[in-house]
Amino acid sequence: MNPSEQFPPYDALLIVGFGGPEKREDVMPFLENVLRGRNVPRERMMEVAEHYDHFGGVSPINAQVRELIEALKPELRANGISLPIYWGNRNWHPMLADTMETMKNDDVQHALGVVLAAYSSYSSCRQYREDIGKARDALGEGAPVVDKMRVFYNHPGFIAANAERVREALTRGGASGKWGLAPRSSEVPVPISTTPDAWPESIHLAFTAHSIPSSMAAHCDYETQLTETCRLVAEAVGIPADRWKLVYQSRSGRPQDPWLGPDVLDHLRALHDEGVADVIVHPVGFLSDHVEVLYDLDDEAKRLAESLEMHMERSATVGTHPAFVAMLRELIAERIHALPDKPAIGRFPANHDVCPTDCCLPPTRPGK
Repeated sequence: MNPSEQFPPYDALLIVGFGGPEKREDVMPFLENVLRGRNVPRERMMEVAEHYDHFGGVSPINAQVRELIEALKPELRANGISLPIYWGNRNWHPMLADTMETMKNDDVQHALGVVLAAYSSYSSCRQYREDIGKARDALGEGAPVVDKMRVFYNHPGFIAANAERVREALTRGGASGKWGLAPRSSEVPVPISTTPDAWPESIHLAFTAHSIPSSMAAHCDYETQLTETCRLVAEAVGIPADRWKLVYQSRSGRPQDPWLGPDVLDHLRALHDEGVADVIVHPVGFLSDHVEVLYDLDDEAKRLAESLEMHMERSATVGTHPAFVAMLRELIAERIHALPDKPAIGRFPANHDVCPTDCCLPPTRPGK
């Protein structure tokens, strides 16, 4: 069955996000939504609440989604796509269920769901599909059908945007004079070649992603996809394989439960022990610079690097990088026009449009 037979015409786009608090009073209700049904100790929730308090109780993630939608609108219009755009979150307003009720009232029949997650796991794929299903069940007859767009970890636009963010951090470190790559200049960015022979030997690159329980990772392609994205980005910027590593951050859950590692802080300590003094930390597992990036990397990791007398540059997430916005438009066009060509680079083909029944199963709970 080809895509045009499989999917009826779409009459709307639904941006599906994680959500975040926008004032102090939102923080605890938001975290209770996030952690409901999960084995996360109360003390860990209070610790995360303090991270949000560090930023006045405001997560930038909702503002960043608004910016992304505003960047996407003209990109779509310029390419002949005029579908209305709705936005709903899993954990905080605008809530997905409320948005889908609005869509039903607007007589939306069949929407394409643009889930803001690049990789496959229970929490970044299947759970969003379950959330959509629960909202449809609650709305009953006439609820819009929502099909999820494929994940894009190996889309050339995603790789290009991430590679450019790494190059920006390398250039910034050179311009600061800290890495001795070029004369210091406060006005003109320092152009630094990133061919394989030119990457500075002293500088290591740590890719970070959100850690997940090992029991979740065992039932999805999260690690494999992340590793492939890192490999492709490293290849694009010309850093040798022995100078980059995929590490993890933002672990929660019970200490006795295994999660993916190593942790970024442990990795910085290991690099220091090896005599490495310069590192770029690139949050490849995140699409925007929200609280987990700002606190875990710009605060904790940065403070640790300074205490170890390491120079650390944190590169930006893809955010509204033009290559990333163009990629979203391409993925939307690919689906609504039933295009047979699905761009992907590297070792794996483009991901499936329709998830198999055993795709991204939930983690096994302790004692089960």
